[in-house]
Amino acid sequence: MSVRHLDRMFQPRSVAVIGVSRRPDAVGALVWRNLRAGGFAGPLWAVNHRPFELDGQTVHASVDALPGTPDLAVICTPAPSVPGLVAQLGHLGTRAAIVLTAGLREGRAPDGRSLEQAMLDAARPHVLRILGPNCIGALVPGQALNASFAPGQALPGELAFVTQSGALATAMLDWASERGIGFSHFISLGDSADVDFGDLLDLLGSDGHTRAILLYIESVKHARKFMSAARAAARNKPVVLVKAGRRPDGARAAASHTGALTGSDAVFDAAVRRAGMLRVDTLEALFDAAQTLSRVRHWRGPRLAVLTNGGGAGVLAVDALGSGELATLSDDTLAQLDACLPTNWSHGNPVDIIGDAPPARYLDALRVLRAAPEVDGILFMHAPTAIASPDAIAQACLPLLREADRPVLACWLGGQRVAAARELFGEHGIACYATPERAAAAWLQLRDHHAAQAALLQLPESRAELDYPDREGARALVDAALASGQEWLDELDAKRLLGAYGIPCVATERVDSVDAALAAAGRIGYPVALKIVSPAILHKSDVGGVALNLADAAQLRAEALRMRERVANAQPDAPLSGFTVQAMAVRPRAIETIVGIGSDPVFGPVLLFGEGGTAVEVRADRAIALPPLNAVLARGLIARTRVAGLLHGYRGRPPASEDAIVDVLLRLSQLASDLAPVAELDINPLLVDEQGAIALDARVRVRHAEPTREGSHLALRPYPSGLESDLAIGGETLRVRPIRPDDGERLARFYENCSPEDLRLRFFFTRREVPTSELARYCQIDYEREMAFVALSGDTLCGEARAVCDPDNDTAEFAVQVAGDWQGRGLGWSLLGTLIGHLRARGTRELVGSCLETNHGMVGLARQMGFHLYGNADGTLQLRLSLQ
Repeated sequence: MSVRHLDRMFQPRSVAVIGVSRRPDAVGALVWRNLRAGGFAGPLWAVNHRPFELDGQTVHASVDALPGTPDLAVICTPAPSVPGLVAQLGHLGTRAAIVLTAGLREGRAPDGRSLEQAMLDAARPHVLRILGPNCIGALVPGQALNASFAPGQALPGELAFVTQSGALATAMLDWASERGIGFSHFISLGDSADVDFGDLLDLLGSDGHTRAILLYIESVKHARKFMSAARAAARNKPVVLVKAGRRPDGARAAASHTGALTGSDAVFDAAVRRAGMLRVDTLEALFDAAQTLSRVRHWRGPRLAVLTNGGGAGVLAVDALGSGELATLSDDTLAQLDACLPTNWSHGNPVDIIGDAPPARYLDALRVLRAAPEVDGILFMHAPTAIASPDAIAQACLPLLREADRPVLACWLGGQRVAAARELFGEHGIACYATPERAAAAWLQLRDHHAAQAALLQLPESRAELDYPDREGARALVDAALASGQEWLDELDAKRLLGAYGIPCVATERVDSVDAALAAAGRIGYPVALKIVSPAILHKSDVGGVALNLADAAQLRAEALRMRERVANAQPDAPLSGFTVQAMAVRPRAIETIVGIGSDPVFGPVLLFGEGGTAVEVRADRAIALPPLNAVLARGLIARTRVAGLLHGYRGRPPASEDAIVDVLLRLSQLASDLAPVAELDINPLLVDEQGAIALDARVRVRHAEPTREGSHLALRPYPSGLESDLAIGGETLRVRPIRPDDGERLARFYENCSPEDLRLRFFFTRREVPTSELARYCQIDYEREMAFVALSGDTLCGEARAVCDPDNDTAEFAVQVAGDWQGRGLGWSLLGTLIGHLRARGTRELVGSCLETNHGMVGLARQMGFHLYGNADGTLQLRLSLQ
């Protein structure tokens, strides 16, 4: 990921249009007119291999003939000319280009490369950034820049819009202009050969002129880059997206249930949820969500009170909300409303104050609802009548609504009669909607967004570190299967793989004859289950290859013979290699669930949980998440299924052990992180009751995976266990390792035990505690662009050294803190040295930081480590260390 030179693209001091034309409808002519009409203040130069005069200005014959080096070049020439032009521009010193030309991906250079690849190869030595090809261009109204062939200008505003669709870009620009919607940036990605969503999320996420980021996505190419940038941006401001292709073309036949997830839209949903973004279904909802999320403050919870002067409008809003989002008014609130409203008011929520309501009645009801503890937010609705003036109501209610300590949405129904009232509310920062349905949808968007943000800031409970009995044995088992050309592990090997990760399975033996099955059953103990073994048969029950509750040897022998006949009739070509005999899990109150691993072509491994058993395809009760998981994410995955309600217990059944499911999911998450060749894995059923969880059946498919660095097959970089080490200080051995999400309690205790002066030196201001949201941010780091090493004595955190890299991995900003009783013993020096070594290994160029001049410990440590120190007027020091 990189934002390098994107300032030249979106804040250029000069622009050259290459491929201008006399023809007014040519792309180059349209771009030239747009740049001039937009009022770009810097030099504008035109290039055409046949020079002429344009708007009183000389058109230059070549790039080399330009009077200066353009910051930005807009290329509108035929595809074969683009790689050469990019090379010329790079040599000239240009560092940004927008390539509007189409056909580079399909066209071929003389040496056989695609023209797109030739263009990228020409740009790479100069780090010349390219937007496109095959795009509409970019508009930055705040810079008076319209480097596009869009039919018109964009209004200035605080929304950034990025789209992969050129046709949609032009339509959206026209649609937004008609509605007065303005933009900080309006960018068409086209084929995104270089600059892509990840780069722009990094740029716009830290842009002070952008209030919210809107995306229209058709596909994501670089999952880890996208996820890292999206998580960083979504922590700063709302990121809302529409993605095309929600409905699949058709269900893909798959041998495992998790295999059917490959490429599914549900995987993209899981990625959006994990990144803290909000997905909506329509372009109109995209702009509604941007308005809602950027204007509504003071989120308290999902319980909404609807205040309306029309019963029908209130009912429509409630219908659109669905169940569970309407506040139940308390007896005290109802009594207060009774005291100030006519006797024929609705006496419930929605609060219908009757069509003749004057401003005073609205105010009385608002004061009650604003003070009600059971109300988390208010939807203010008004339909025009011949009795009350919308303008008077708006002016009277506005001061009260602006002072509300909870979210307020407004719905002014109607047209011209309420236009002024709607505009007044909008001018004062209250989100307004034209219909009850859109207002209700906005509230649900707000709820979903805050749920996603809360998930980013949740601290997992501190858990004992999971033990994995034989991870190396699991790797060897998978390698052996691949070496033998085996695609599917047989049931016994699948259970051995699970056992290597500590997932409990029923006792199982594989045998090659009926007599051997009888002997195995004797060792395991009756009753047993018998299953056919064949590499060609995966769903054994479909061909009569499963027999349960066999009580004795006679029943087992008879069933084994019948099973061979059934399978031979159902699938005569399937080779039979024997049977598996397994213990019957006698757990009558257990619930059947399914857990598994699937593999998505973009986002890599995904984890599944849902209702299991033979009806898994019929009920389709499942939820998915991206690994790596922590306990909070695992519980969230469980909660998104309908079977979660059964797990809580019902009709005298005790609750099943959710902790046991969480344990299995965490172990599967680690398996998915460790073993890239595992393409599909099903445990179905995983029986769960109050005693715990146990796997009855498992299917595992393996495939050859490209050799990569550890964990690189995941969309989110997993915990880098290879960076763990031991450190001896003063006769005591400390464990030094990267911070983990479940270190929140340890980190909280660490800060609690710091002196007020130490906290002031660390954070530059006096504070008594570090809030949970901040602790979560410090623990749940993105290992792709951040690192924090902690030192632990037993379970006590003694010190930390952390750094956050910029998107280019050019500069990292660091901080160090050591517990009071460990100061002066060399721990800070060791932790910072470990951090510096890690950053050097990943190619970071420079380490920077700041400290107070009075922080003598940090000043001494920085000098000892070779930092250069620079004084600032505010009493701070800037610390800089070259790493390369």
